Amino acid sequence: MDKLQWTKEIFGSKLELKRGNEQIGKIQWENILSSKAQALINGKLFTLNREFFLSKLEIYDANDQSLLATVMVNLFNPKSDVVINGKRFELEINNFWQSQWSWKFNGDEIIKYSSNEFITKDKGEVEINSPMNEEVDILILLGLFVRNQFVLFMLLILLIVFFVII
Repeated sequence: MDKLQWTKEIFGSKLELKRGNEQIGKIQWENILSSKAQALINGKLFTLNREFFLSKLEIYDANDQSLLATVMVNLFNPKSDVVINGKRFELEINNFWQSQWSWKFNGDEIIKYSSNEFITKDKGEVEINSPMNEEVDILILLGLFVRNQFVLFMLLILLIVFFVII
């Protein structure tokens, strides 16, 4: 089992992924509300994209712009599927607060995410129970991208509620 740590400033546009003290990846958005991001993991460059209302997330190979995977996220359904290289993986949000989520393959949890804070910094761990390969790299990035979209959605809801109350 491999453990990674991730951090992202709530109002920032960069997420860092580390193994111990070594940075092995990052996701960089143009700004906090941007629907596109550049991602790097284990020396490989990817492009991430989401539709306006968060439902469709895509990851592309940044070199040839080939689509590698698409996941449809439903904020009210805790499970989503993605197919990579002909294999079906399932994303599952494990609790109401969306602080624990995971990727499964054939019912086995292969990547587990946890988030520890939500005040000024979003951070957590990624536990990997599978050999590292391109599929796992893609899933790691998609899982972190999904998390960022949920946080943006929650902040948007809080902002709307705030303005409705005032």
